[in-house]
Amino acid sequence: MAKPSIKLLAESELKAIHDTSLRILNDVGMVVHHAEVLNRLAEAGANVDFDKKRARFSEALVTWALESAGKQFVLQGRDPDQVARFGYGDLNLMSSPGQYAWLDHKTGQRRDPTLADARAAIKLGDALTNITVVGAMSVPQDVPPQMFDVILAAELVQLTGKPTRCWNVDRRSSRYMLEIYQAIAGGKAALRQTPMFVTFLEPISPLQLPASGLDVLFEFIDYAQPVAIGPMAMASGTAPATLAGTLAQENAEILGGIVTVQVLGPGTPITYGGIPHIMDPRTSICSFGSPEQGLMAIAMTELGKYYGLPVYVNVNLTDSKLLDGQMGLEKMGSFVLGILSGADEFGHAGLVGTDHGGSLPWLVADNEAMSYARRLARGFSVDDDTLAGPVIADIGPAGNYLAHEHTLRHFREELWIPGQLWTRDSYDGWVGKGETDFHQRVVSEVQHILASHEPAPLDPALKREIDRIVATARKDLVGN
Repeated sequence: MAKPSIKLLAESELKAIHDTSLRILNDVGMVVHHAEVLNRLAEAGANVDFDKKRARFSEALVTWALESAGKQFVLQGRDPDQVARFGYGDLNLMSSPGQYAWLDHKTGQRRDPTLADARAAIKLGDALTNITVVGAMSVPQDVPPQMFDVILAAELVQLTGKPTRCWNVDRRSSRYMLEIYQAIAGGKAALRQTPMFVTFLEPISPLQLPASGLDVLFEFIDYAQPVAIGPMAMASGTAPATLAGTLAQENAEILGGIVTVQVLGPGTPITYGGIPHIMDPRTSICSFGSPEQGLMAIAMTELGKYYGLPVYVNVNLTDSKLLDGQMGLEKMGSFVLGILSGADEFGHAGLVGTDHGGSLPWLVADNEAMSYARRLARGFSVDDDTLAGPVIADIGPAGNYLAHEHTLRHFREELWIPGQLWTRDSYDGWVGKGETDFHQRVVSEVQHILASHEPAPLDPALKREIDRIVATARKDLVGN
């Protein structure tokens, strides 16, 4: 099978970045904003300065953590047949776990997101075939902020059978989230055996581990749920101006996170989240659509695979605020690089610009981009049948292959056939269909899916149990 791939770093360059990261962790260390975690790290052999909250990690401790970390896992949805596999060579596209603004496709205005928006996003993610992990895409502003994660977890498991993702508020709310997933899985033992949720630890660049993210870990590790670790180091802002320096720091922050997770729960499955960015030198704003974004995605994928870990990268992103030419160029430029480098997960689908908000048409567009990218990644076969020597001889000069048995047997699997959102019509054919652009077509698709798609219903007894958990959480976390 001829499959395309891309490689950026030589083995010596990977080792140089790794060795620099080890020196950073051993000589500089990381500030750990959590007293209990600092104690656990000290017990595990880290050199801890409790006054400065600074933990330094030896090469031996990092090596142990990498050997201990789970390298593969299968994330299961409510529907047992709907899974996302990590560390198996699969391509997983995740819709955004949540944005604090919303781009309304009906009005074109940016506004606060609502629970209704989250429900529409989940329903859309359930219907789109290339979305593997469904996120709520919004942090609704019309629900109590103390428990938006509990509410979204309840909505996610009711409105999609796929694996799901949302952000965590804190450790207390996470207990109720896990109670919801435990109910869906059929008990704590079942949830430990078949993970349903990946929690996210985001080191704060440069070289810090945040208190809230660390606190949440205790709950999810107790349930043996995987942990994704992904700092957003920003070249020339919160990381060196050089890409190699940013990679070395970002890698050190991830390795420090892996040590911490393994100290708290040896064997916990890890996703290596290589998601650095650059700071635009003109505006001082973080850029999502730069060419450097794609280069660092390749490098971070290679580093994650260097350690044998599944990798999540931030690609298929843009700085554009519209479904326009800049959006298309930037998103596919980095997406193809991430796909061909061999990463496991890509996000955040449905995200507009540099965290400017969530958008349903953008989610549909990203689903289409994934279909295109999957075809690139699949490559093609080269063998006696596909080389088609006898077929070419059979047709001869001036013939055509349209009705040949070989064509009928191969064209559906060999050729990517786009759906109705793409135009391959003649010019007159396009005019006859209304002269629509891609933006108009994806908006129509959003409306069609929301009007026609019905997610598989949740068992009534499970729905009552989830409603009970949410009500209990509201009383405990909100007080009413």
